[in-house]
Amino acid sequence: MEKVNELQHEFGYAIDEVFIDGNAELITLYGEQVPVIHIDGQPHDFFRVDEIRFRKALTKS
Repeated sequence: MEKVNELQHEFGYAIDEVFIDGNAELITLYGEQVPVIHIDGQPHDFFRVDEIRFRKALTKS
């Protein structure tokens, strides 16, 4: 999450943190893959951010 916060200043995107605890639907979808990074509503990265891939995705958005 540190890299996501760091790049936010450069790209100016919003970050919404959603905790899955107690949400059966999200637990079923993501279970042990947390944290999950979404870009434009689609899952992009799990566990950690690949900075190069993340930057490419943001420049396409």
